[in-house]
Amino acid sequence: MRRSRLRHLGVATLLVLGSLSAVGTLPASAADSPASSAASAEEPASAGLLDAMQRDFGLTRAEAEDRLAAERRATALAPTAREAAGDAFGGSWYDADRGRLTVAVTSDASPATVRAVGATGAQVRTVEHSARQLDAAKTRIDGLDAPAGVSGWHVDPAAGAVVVDVVEGERADNDVRRFVDRARAAGPVTVRTVPSAPRTFAAGTVGGDPYYTGNVRCSIGFSVHGGFVTAGHCGGVGGAVRGWDGSHIGTFQGSSFPGNDYAWVSVGSGWWTVPVVLGWGTVSDQLVRGSNEAPVGASICRSGSTTHWHCGTVLAKNETVNYSQGAVHQMTKTSVCAEGGDSGGSFISGDQAQGVTSGGWGNCSSGGETWFQPVNEILNRYGLTLHTA
Repeated sequence: MRRSRLRHLGVATLLVLGSLSAVGTLPASAADSPASSAASAEEPASAGLLDAMQRDFGLTRAEAEDRLAAERRATALAPTAREAAGDAFGGSWYDADRGRLTVAVTSDASPATVRAVGATGAQVRTVEHSARQLDAAKTRIDGLDAPAGVSGWHVDPAAGAVVVDVVEGERADNDVRRFVDRARAAGPVTVRTVPSAPRTFAAGTVGGDPYYTGNVRCSIGFSVHGGFVTAGHCGGVGGAVRGWDGSHIGTFQGSSFPGNDYAWVSVGSGWWTVPVVLGWGTVSDQLVRGSNEAPVGASICRSGSTTHWHCGTVLAKNETVNYSQGAVHQMTKTSVCAEGGDSGGSFISGDQAQGVTSGGWGNCSSGGETWFQPVNEILNRYGLTLHTA
């Protein structure tokens, strides 16, 4: 099935078959430019992406198309609205019920500032704390030693607080209570209970469409000039990477975990990449046209070598996730499910690359939450260029 899809695309079989989500070998001259973003906004959504959104969100085809169009508008609007808010900016998110971007401003914002934000087309909400204050509180909490019963924390602009997630049944634990007390001393905090602690989604060697390093199977994220990006917990610098057929693909050139969870792998030995994310027969293979960041509340989909294609919503950004191996910072949380072997795989919103799968809790039978490391952070860290169509 994968071989016939790749013949249809007219691209090389080796890397795509050996990857969770292969991406671009043809360099784009304006991957992240406003011109390319505008062109992307005009591209019709693929039938496969619309099918997945209908399935995972319970939408009609027309509703899915309308939502994607509204999310594109919100994504384009966010930087302008933030600039208009200035120091009064309290955060922003996509309101799926209204199909609009919501921008929070502090109560001391001048009437002129409120009008300027509203004039951009965004909804305006008044909040007590600025985004800068909430980010500062989260930074102070990042300096605390978190017990295993605390799964993570992030700024929630809609709540106007830093949300601390505590594993169900652990709220009475003395170490957890002590952490929460110290977190509340750092700034405005809301405590939420979650069903399970997060875990990474690497897996032992199993069948599927993997890449391997040692006895670990993970998934390719997005292609860059010279290789691909993936999760850092999948392998260390210098580690050899094998494809689905056991042949050598390349080597980990950079890797960071914990603290971060990203890596990049050089590609050679006859393997090459293409600007697509695999749809696994559930949806059409998706072209990657850029990496504009989707707002909180927007729909997002994930491709992985174990559970293939699933969609959900962006729940939070800049979250610190407390894995058993150590905390990872600047993660984005989603309502998309994932399982072992999906690590490193692609998160994509429309045709825009978002990040690589890190870990989460739950599974694709009962549901759960999954975090990704934003792709633009990885590109900037290693000086890489995303391959786009």
